[in-house]
Parts: sequence; C-alpha cells; structure tokens
Amino acid sequence: MNIILTGASGFVGSHIMSALKVSGHQVKEATRSKGFDFAQMTSKEDWLPHLQNIDLVINSVGIIVEKGQQTFDALHYKAPVALFSACLKFPKIRIIQISALGADGDAFTAYQLSKRSADDYLRSLPLDWFVLRPSLIYGKGGTSMEMFKRLAQLPILPMMVGGKQLVQPVHITDVTNTVLHCLTNPETNFTLDVVGPQPVPLKDWLHLMRSEMGKRSALIIPIPPKLSLFAAHFLKHIVPLFHPDNLRMLQKGNHADVKPLKEFLGYLPIDIKQGWSMT
Repeated sequence: MNIILTGASGFVGSHIMSALKVSGHQVKEATRSKGFDFAQMTSKEDWLPHLQNIDLVINSVGIIVEKGQQTFDALHYKAPVALFSACLKFPKIRIIQISALGADGDAFTAYQLSKRSADDYLRSLPLDWFVLRPSLIYGKGGTSMEMFKRLAQLPILPMMVGGKQLVQPVHITDVTNTVLHCLTNPETNFTLDVVGPQPVPLKDWLHLMRSEMGKRSALIIPIPPKLSLFAAHFLKHIVPLFHPDNLRMLQKGNHADVKPLKEFLGYLPIDIKQGWSMT
C-alpha cells in the first residue's frame, strides 16, 4: 500500500513506520524535516497535493505539552481535520487516527478534548476509518518511559495518593500490530481502546521496574492531590510532563476493557513484565 504517515519521526510514528516498511509498504513521511509543518497545514488545500495515489493515511501526531506554535488546537484538531477533509476528495483512502485513551465523553483536559474533537470529526465522515485510543505507551525510545525509568530509580518516591492510580500500559509492539491489522481488516469505522492486559497501580509498575533493575522496593510517600497539583505548577517548568493537567488525568486513572482489543488482535496484549524485558 502507498501510505502517508504523519508524526513519523516521533516515538509512536517511528515504530509504526518501521513495521510498515518491514511489511513491504511504501511510506511517505509527513514530518517537519520532510517539509510538513503540521502546525501550519490547517487547510485541506495544504494536503490535497500529497494525497495523490495514497491508499492509507495514518495520523500519529501527538504532543503532551504545548510549546510555541505546537498547540493542542493546531496539532490535535485543526491540522487533522484539514487532512481528513482533504481525504474526501479520495473516497477510497482508509484513515487510521491515533488518538488517546480518555478522549471520550468524560474528557476534561485540553489534551483530551482536542483529540476527541478530531476523532468526532473523522467519525462523521463517509470514509473508512479507525480511531485507536492507546493507553500509556512504553517501549524503546519512549520519552515517558525514560522518565518513569528515572523515577523508578529513586529510593524514595513521593507520589500523589501513594501511587494508587490505575494505569494500563501498552507495549509499542501491540500498538504497531493494531495498526497493521487495520490495514486489511474488512470491518472499518470503529473506535478501539489499545491497552495492556490488565490495570495495575502506578506504584506497582514502578516497583516492577525497580525489581527488573535489581533494586529493592522504594519507600512510597503519599502526597495529597492538592499539594501535588500545587507543586506541579512549578515542576512543569523543569519537567514538562509534570503539568497539572497530566497529573489530573493520572489521578482519574488510565484503563479500559482489554477484551475488544484481544478479539481484534487474536491474542492478549503483552504483559508488563514481558514488555519490560523488551525495552
């Protein structure tokens, strides 16, 4: 297939691109280094010249923190909507939108709401589409994974409410396999949560990392949510991932039913202990 992949230089996009090429597909990389400034490509006319002879569009652009012109509104909503609108000129094109778990009716942060708005627009179009909503993705090269690794190495872990928040990390291999299944799946036009086999408390995930690194369990110091959010207003300038909105999303939890994904893939996603050995 001839495929255009946005965000091909990012963590998720680069893994998808590698999997596509191994499978023999021709991939056009829509990245800034290739002349695609996503923040500026907010009109369908910006995309029409790039869709000639394209069979599949994959949008994997995503940011967790805004910076300059790299805003949620521009990158998560305006540019994808322009791209999807341009696809209407080529009705045989299939579209895969990489969204995020939590971009649903309960979305409450700018990150989630911008993702959901683009998802909703795509779902309204008379095209063949898939909306994939991954949980926290981990694997080689993942920025968030590296942050959690560094965090896990600390002997003392101050964590909001003691790290009891449920997360359901999914390995990047399962994300790429889901994308590959979408290429040929006869059924289209559905939304699929892409998650690990079961939810686990955040503190348990960090302790698993420590165990695999040969370290004993760390001392967990519970921090009240209000104090954590107050501290995040200052920490975000040092570690952008500690933005208050990200803590609010974490506090709510990040998990979903794995059964639909298991049925789609034909296997249970990789367990976090096995996945850790693959990072």
